[in-house]
Amino acid sequence: MRQLLLRPGAEELNYEIRGIVKKARLIEELGYDITWENIGDPIQKNNTIPVWMKEIVSDLVQDDHSYGYADSKGMLATRRFLADLNNEKGGVKIGAEDVLFFNGLGDGIAKLYQFLTPTARIIGPSPAYSTHSSAEAAHANSAPLTYKLDPDNNWYPDMEDLYNKVKYNTSVVGILIINPDNPTGMVYPREVLDRFVEIAREFNLLLIADEIYQNITYNGYEAISLAEILGDDLPGISLKGISKEFPWPGSRCGWMEFYNKHTSEEFTKLCTTLENAKMIEVCSTTLPQLAIPKIMSHPAYKEYRVTANAAIGTRSRIMEEVLGNVAGIKFNKTKGAFYNTVIFDEGVLDEDQFLQVDDKAIKVHLAKWLEEKDMPNDKRFVYNLLASEKICVVPVSSFCSDLRGFRVTLLEENEDVFRNTFERLASSIKAYLNSSKKVVLEK
Repeated sequence: MRQLLLRPGAEELNYEIRGIVKKARLIEELGYDITWENIGDPIQKNNTIPVWMKEIVSDLVQDDHSYGYADSKGMLATRRFLADLNNEKGGVKIGAEDVLFFNGLGDGIAKLYQFLTPTARIIGPSPAYSTHSSAEAAHANSAPLTYKLDPDNNWYPDMEDLYNKVKYNTSVVGILIINPDNPTGMVYPREVLDRFVEIAREFNLLLIADEIYQNITYNGYEAISLAEILGDDLPGISLKGISKEFPWPGSRCGWMEFYNKHTSEEFTKLCTTLENAKMIEVCSTTLPQLAIPKIMSHPAYKEYRVTANAAIGTRSRIMEEVLGNVAGIKFNKTKGAFYNTVIFDEGVLDEDQFLQVDDKAIKVHLAKWLEEKDMPNDKRFVYNLLASEKICVVPVSSFCSDLRGFRVTLLEENEDVFRNTFERLASSIKAYLNSSKKVVLEK
């Protein structure tokens, strides 16, 4: 081309959660069924939308107003409803003008990083959710800036690591919290959240909380929102949506809640810029915005979420039962969202391990996949698992982490199918690790 097309940093964009699907489709084309554990799509995993919820959407479709533009910031009645929900928590108070809708939370995340000056960095957790880490890296034309989550301490943040990275890197302007966390399934206790606030206050930072799983907790755990712990002297942004909670991922409907805009002139300018960017687009999708107050205020909604959360909690216990005694791996109890990250013990993976693959065509595909240069050993396992057992998971190395393992989902509604998937996974882990001549498992 006459000139370069891509701006610096654009090549940092990566989404292995979707990327591995291309490989799985090649196996599907050979006539095999794939067990999809790569992405958090409840609909794909046999989730049944309640009739009353469908009726609300169906009735809205009959209303001509659902076919028109929304306000640029989002439907006013819906923004008022969401502001009231936040204010019921007794923390930071907001109004309708502090709520801004996007076409899915991914759209909002992209916009957020897009308008930051390239020298301004948002430090986020590792393992990192790819939408955040890729967008942050692309905007800064650099590797993502992360703090460590500790698998040996319930996946809680290494606060010393975070503090030092903030203290000695003056380009850090904000801290990202994902609570409940994707990909680990961790839920932050109050003392951890309070420490985030202390660090942000000491260094005058913006706190951003991805809280899209805020209402998906179970087994006795509950998530505490950013608004409840932020106080009135720090700027904050909460990122929320309906993709997981209703669930309605195909609606592409998410929003930001701005907290304490008065505390910083720079933060006020950022909020205004995000609002102006949405005005240029005209608006976000109307129908799901209209549905939010009707669904979330429906008499059946609270019990619906309680039942759905309990079912995820049951599946988390099945996972613990099946994988708990497998040598060579470790994981923590899942407390929120619907993912778990399984880590291989240090030293149990090597480049010569394999799983048996009988289909010659799949063998050809696998051999080609394994030619990838400098492939992390957890990715090697993931490719072998896909080729041998037709289970599609995501390697932890693709979540901007030095750890080696894989992420699974807890979404399959049919418990027999769910148990069978994890039994096959357990057998595959054992066979893969035992295929090595170099590794001796101790338990």
